[in-house]
Amino acid sequence: MMEFETIKKEIAQKGEAALTGALRAAFGAVGSVRLRTSLSPVIPQEIPRDWQSKPGKHWRVGFGKATLLPEDFYEKTYYVAGYSENNPATGCLDAPHVHALWLDDCTGRGALLLVSADAVGLLNADVLDIRKSLADFMRTTGCRGVHIMSTHDHASIDTMGNWGPLPRTGRDKQYMRFFREQVKKAAIDAYKDRRDGNLYFGEAEADGLQEDVRTPIVYSKTLTRLRFVPKDGTRETWLVHFSAHAESLQGCNSRVSADFPGAMRDAIRRETGAEVFYITGAIGGMITMRVENEQAIRDAGGDFAQSTRSIGENLAQTALSVRREKKLTPCVNQLRQTFYLEADNTMLLAAKFARIVRADSCFRPGTSLGLALRSEMTYLEIGSLHLLLVPGELFPELAYGGYLSADESSSGKGGEANPEPLTEIAQDETLRIVGLANDEVGYILPPNDFLLHPDTPYFEPTRDKHGRRHYEETNSLGPRTAETIAAVFRTMMTAVRKARESAE
Repeated sequence: MMEFETIKKEIAQKGEAALTGALRAAFGAVGSVRLRTSLSPVIPQEIPRDWQSKPGKHWRVGFGKATLLPEDFYEKTYYVAGYSENNPATGCLDAPHVHALWLDDCTGRGALLLVSADAVGLLNADVLDIRKSLADFMRTTGCRGVHIMSTHDHASIDTMGNWGPLPRTGRDKQYMRFFREQVKKAAIDAYKDRRDGNLYFGEAEADGLQEDVRTPIVYSKTLTRLRFVPKDGTRETWLVHFSAHAESLQGCNSRVSADFPGAMRDAIRRETGAEVFYITGAIGGMITMRVENEQAIRDAGGDFAQSTRSIGENLAQTALSVRREKKLTPCVNQLRQTFYLEADNTMLLAAKFARIVRADSCFRPGTSLGLALRSEMTYLEIGSLHLLLVPGELFPELAYGGYLSADESSSGKGGEANPEPLTEIAQDETLRIVGLANDEVGYILPPNDFLLHPDTPYFEPTRDKHGRRHYEETNSLGPRTAETIAAVFRTMMTAVRKARESAE
């Protein structure tokens, strides 16, 4: 088993370039066998087996939540996930939570359980563990699927391992058990809370709230809102979808928080009494929230707590501003497809084999290092609202188009080197991307602007001929991720179209 201490010694003795070469040799086809990696089994193409066009009589929705702040938070060292390694939590601004949404179209096929966690991300291995822990719950309640999404909260407790005191992991096994228990608690509460009612869809543009810090400037400004109104006149439940990194507290922060999504939920609850289920979109490349007077806050000591609350409250006002709503027909259809992603990032693989992060790899012929990771995507239709649940931080241009030209890109290649945008594959300009869903594979970049350091790929970022810094590549699986996702989605949509025709 490869140990990270050995890697550290090689860094000191050989330098970064030599170390990179050694890692790539270790993770080659022969190295994969030496690391006891099993051959990847064949994954069948999934076919929708219960696609339906006939709606149910009404919606049945429930909401539950549970804290993600452990009881021993002030007695034990936990690490804040995001920005830099070895950042022990020094306090708590507001408790992160896990939220559960029970969504039943009352067609007799069973409900879906959607889960949103104030977390930087969950690897697919953890998602599978959570589903396993919910097996009895699913059997008892007739739940037909569980999907777990992260808000990509950079002020949460480390759930992946990357932000500990390397070479030790920042991921705490006891905390992950607590995390699973809290998901189950929220799920049970959501089931108990279920009520009959109507579901309304609306949207609003959030002008001036976001910024894109890497060219091309492409991102969705649309806030999507689903509003469940119970027939008995009790508390509403909202689903809010918006695209931005939850990192408004910035890198100088060492306090645990739900970041701006927490402030947004609190503001909506104060104004309306509604509980809010928040999910994020295509945020790679990278989409963040604009901070007013950012430099002045830094000069004053770098406490972004108040500005983060303001950002969340401003986003809440956008959600509250939705006026035109459409009543959604009670019908939920889904297609979930597992698949393999080539693992080309030697540093992430080293962290995996050093047990810093947890990921299940397998030997995959035809890949650069002989290794692949298993992941998944889900296409989901909630009435006329269509969602694609993507396992990472997708660059928005991969969803909507707007690729860099040959002159603008780092490779000298134009948009023709990139896959067809996902909205075009779906033939649906209104397709919503849900990021960090059921996995976190890192940044998913367009191939024509994927650039690695020539001597130390994935080890350190580089700059292109235009002087642009290419950081996101160091936190990606590799240059073929986007192409694989597009290809898998194309086969999924072919199956969906056939299912639609059969159901009509």
